[in-house]
Amino acid sequence: MTNQTSHRPVALLAAAAAVATAGAAYLYLRRKSYAPLPTMAHVDLARYLGRWYEVARLPVPFEKNCEHVTADYSRRANGKVQVLNTCHKGDVYGPVKTATATARAIDATNAKLKVQFFWPFEGDYWILDLDQADYQYALVGEPSRKSLWLLSRQPQLASDIQQRLIEKARDLGFPVEKLLFTPQP
Repeated sequence: MTNQTSHRPVALLAAAAAVATAGAAYLYLRRKSYAPLPTMAHVDLARYLGRWYEVARLPVPFEKNCEHVTADYSRRANGKVQVLNTCHKGDVYGPVKTATATARAIDATNAKLKVQFFWPFEGDYWILDLDQADYQYALVGEPSRKSLWLLSRQPQLASDIQQRLIEKARDLGFPVEKLLFTPQP
């Protein structure tokens, strides 16, 4: 009986290691199934700050029933970016729901950011396309192709620009047929 009891912790440890290894392998293979996601060569974060209107998005649980969605970016004293997301539930004038986060650039291009709404979890925020002249529109996604946003400095985006961004997202492997277009006032 003592022999069985002494082997139990080793067996449990081995099982836990096997599960962890399988999980890591699954995540690695899943991430590797996509071609590398190209981002902008450089983003001037000071010019990126300010208000952005969400034009369209892929469905995500945290934005369910959201209309009149905006994101406000500002510089924090520590150099990171403060994020304030605002959504009106159910209607462009519906009840306001907000979420705050902190973002930080993870490479010298400033096109790849990590956004943290609550510790210790961070999400990818990659700037895939951006109006280099005036910073008036942006296409933002992440490597798994599950999240995508079309953003504009104005509540509406010119249809030719919107179509070009959607085509780019399609070419990058995003399921653009699932896009939800965000009502704005």
